[in-house]
Order: sequence, then C-alpha cells, then structure tokens
Amino acid sequence: MTIDEFTVQIMDMKKTLYHIACGILRSEADREDAVQECICKAWEKRESLKSDGAFRAWVTRILINECYDICRRSGKVIVLDELPESTAPEDTEGRELRDLIMQMDEIYRMPIILFYIEGFNIREISKILRIPEGTVKSRLYAGRAKLRSVLGEEEVPV
Repeated sequence: MTIDEFTVQIMDMKKTLYHIACGILRSEADREDAVQECICKAWEKRESLKSDGAFRAWVTRILINECYDICRRSGKVIVLDELPESTAPEDTEGRELRDLIMQMDEIYRMPIILFYIEGFNIREISKILRIPEGTVKSRLYAGRAKLRSVLGEEEVPV
C-alpha cells in the first residue's frame, strides 16, 4: 500500500475514527492521542494487512485497542460521553436518542455505534470487536430493546 492510498483511506475514515474514540474515551486530548497513535501504528504495520478490503475493520480494531490502552495507562474507566455535535441531529429527539445510546453499557453501545452510525456490517463488527456474529446480532437486538423500553415504544414485529 502506497502512502497516497493509505492517506486517502485514512482521510475517508477520519470521522469514523473520532466517533469510535468518543464512544470509549472522555477526554478530548485522549481521543486525539488515540486516533493519532492508531494512524501511526496502522502505517507501521500496513504490510501485515492481508486484504485491502479489510482496511476499515483493521484500522478500527487498532483504534479500539489504543483507546483501551489509554484507559489502562491512565487508570480511567470507560465512561459515557456525547457524540460530536456535527453528527447529531439538531432536534431534541435526536439529542435524546444520542444521549441514551451513550448511556448504554459498552457491550451494547459499541455495536450500535458501529452498525447504525458508522455503517459497518455484522461481519465487520464481529471482527472489530472479536466476538461471534451471533453475539453482535444479539447485542444489537438487546440494545434496540433497551432503547425502546426507555423511549416507551412497543416492539415492532419484524
């Protein structure tokens, strides 16, 4: 992978990387450090990537690991935070939903952010979070159920 190809793909992922860091880290400085360190590690280890098609999931996994490393190094617990304003709808319902997502346990929050906000598919989320696809599906289902119960909505049959 050339530096130009790498740069283009990273620039396309810039918002995604920041949103994922927001889901894990509270401090703006920690988020920026995590994204920067992720990009450096991805560049250094780019030759270990087996398929260019897996680039997004691979870089996302590097970022998640880096966020967890920052939490461990600083003794911080993974905390709740807001998504950046630029991605949130301006209406009250959108803010309420975003706040509810950010208050969820991480096991539900990360799959929901990756699936609904960042557009990863079930298989990619499975690889990123290193959990079986069935677990991703069940966490998405349970997360949606929790959101519905908090919002007071009935379950919609599929």
